[in-house]
Amino acid sequence: MNDRERMRSVFAEDADLYDRCRPGYPAPLFDVLTAAVGEGARVLEIGCGTGQATVPLVARGFAVTALEPGEERAEIARRHLADYVSARVVVAAFEDWSLPPVGFELVVAAGSFHWLDPAVRMVKAADALRSRGALAVVSTHHVVGGSDEFFAQAQQCYERFDPNTEPGRRLPVADEVPKDPEEFHRSARFSPPEFHRYEWEASYTTDQYLGLLMTCSRHRAMPASARDQLLNCIGQRIDADHDGVITKRYLTQLALAKRLG
Repeated sequence: MNDRERMRSVFAEDADLYDRCRPGYPAPLFDVLTAAVGEGARVLEIGCGTGQATVPLVARGFAVTALEPGEERAEIARRHLADYVSARVVVAAFEDWSLPPVGFELVVAAGSFHWLDPAVRMVKAADALRSRGALAVVSTHHVVGGSDEFFAQAQQCYERFDPNTEPGRRLPVADEVPKDPEEFHRSARFSPPEFHRYEWEASYTTDQYLGLLMTCSRHRAMPASARDQLLNCIGQRIDADHDGVITKRYLTQLALAKRLG
């Protein structure tokens, strides 16, 4: 098992915590997808988790086949989608799943594209699409804003308890998060991508924020003693200096490209 596979396995742990703590996606993003391929389009979602993007996709009239390699997460997603007949959740990794003979109008990877095999993901995503279908790659980034003082304090906790922490690391401003079309270009299977960017904030109590951290593979892969000390340090700062609530600013980026040919 290589490092990417090991971290993906760690990431799949504790589906209930993931479902409670992971943020969703801005509503205007789904407006862009609807405008791109039309209502009622057939959608393949890669790595649906517990349904953070799946539910709003289906609610907008898409017919969604959602792939999720983790059985526990897939079961939670099915519960969230129980009222929608146009949704199907399949326990499978995208790289191993056999594509159906009829292609999709839209392939969506929301927060999952970086987990996929780089040698496979662009080619197979293109193969999954009908002519002029679209690939939507969604990523979420932590940027400057919200409780900036707290995140500077948290950096000190990381430097103290996590030896893999980059010293003096600072959060980027939104404009510093790159728009990276290179993989689309190299594949020669897609048009130049359009980028849509959304900044938004979410507030967390101490317990909610520590829960959010424990949905990240970085923290789950740490030795338990170091991780406990790190989370205790972070929790103390939220309680002592921020009255038990902090705000995190996000940048959600959508890269949308049409299949060529």
